[in-house]
Amino acid sequence: MHVGCEFVQRSEQPVHMVLQVEPRTDGAVRLIDERWDDQTATTSRTYVDGFGNRCRRLTLPAGRSVTRFDAHADVPYEADEVGIGAVEIPPDLLPDTVLSYTLPSRFCPSDELGAVAWDLFGSVPEGWIRAQAISDWVHEKVAFDYSTTVSTGSALDVFTTRTGVCRDFAHLGIALCRALSIPARYAFGYLPDIEVEPTDAPVDFCAWTEVYLSGRWWTLDPRNGQPRIGRVLIGRGRDALDVAMVSTFGAVELESMLVWADPVVG
Repeated sequence: MHVGCEFVQRSEQPVHMVLQVEPRTDGAVRLIDERWDDQTATTSRTYVDGFGNRCRRLTLPAGRSVTRFDAHADVPYEADEVGIGAVEIPPDLLPDTVLSYTLPSRFCPSDELGAVAWDLFGSVPEGWIRAQAISDWVHEKVAFDYSTTVSTGSALDVFTTRTGVCRDFAHLGIALCRALSIPARYAFGYLPDIEVEPTDAPVDFCAWTEVYLSGRWWTLDPRNGQPRIGRVLIGRGRDALDVAMVSTFGAVELESMLVWADPVVG
């Protein structure tokens, strides 16, 4: 996979920022090479946050800046695994590190969607069938629309408006799962169009959900509604707040953003 991104930004004064666009290397994806533009490479430093995500700190100079990341990664040619038969684990038996993913968070107010979740999915068999039913419902009921999403919108807003982008689909799926005590977390990364119909929409980062069943995490994709090949994970967290692509400590104008995720043949 050839993955990467480019941000063109402008600021009136130097602004410190944190970027999360580098693939995680603690899973099945093997990073072959990676490089930043010369300015970022010489003025930034990396760290790993509390969720295990690779983060990069730098200070943008005043004026116009171009920040570019480019990488090649070896990715298994396998679709997301389907967890038929995977079971829910009672809260009292969940690992300590997983329990927090059953609780409400900034963009996933599961406590406010509890009655809705039980009404819609309370009678659905527990385990994978229920988690998949939630993902399918979000995929079918929410319309993808760039023009309606706002950065401060929560899962409750998505449920009300029934529109959003992939992060909104993920947030609603997570909140509904957590309302039923199914641990769920937010994930995002690069996703190519492999064995699916390509679209005319520009390539963007993709967000999805992960649910904890039978003692492990499974991938579900409310936005795309089907298992996909070639995911390159960047970050995981309670919701998008934990894995913002760009966090700035001051005013910055984003002039443009490009993302690429292309399979490499040979």
